[in-house]
Amino acid sequence: MVVMGVTGSGKTTVGEALAHAIHATYVDGDKLHPEANIAKMSAGIPLDDADRWPWLAKVGETLRQESTPIIVGCSALKRAYRDFVAEQAGAPVLFIYLDGSRDLISRRMRERTGHFMPTSLLYSQFATLEVPGKDENAVVVAIDAPLDKIVSDITATFEERQS
Repeated sequence: MVVMGVTGSGKTTVGEALAHAIHATYVDGDKLHPEANIAKMSAGIPLDDADRWPWLAKVGETLRQESTPIIVGCSALKRAYRDFVAEQAGAPVLFIYLDGSRDLISRRMRERTGHFMPTSLLYSQFATLEVPGKDENAVVVAIDAPLDKIVSDITATFEERQS
């Protein structure tokens, strides 16, 4: 699984809670970025496709290498990125899109500390975002609910797809 969305949407928070709920391993996709990407984003410079492809390859490789259930937090903003991650994973990948308004996510970003991504990049992420289509292996989850509700909704969807 990939927990996806723009910066500040809660990928790490939801991913860790979901991993705990379904006995999976969570991997923060930020830790898979090359140092050059982190430096670029820290400086307020949006990544371009040339920056993202090697990182997305690592996301897919991480999914492929694990023998236990794994969840990776990854923005996966474009359909082409999601297709590439699934191709690299070599198996179907369920994308969980954390959907929230710019206002909500911007507020959350202003309140968080210790993260390299400046709030200024939120707008470039929304500009790049292609919301998963109905024909994709994806579910959309609103992030304006309490965390336990978000996780239970995802878990219910996951269990439905398993049966």
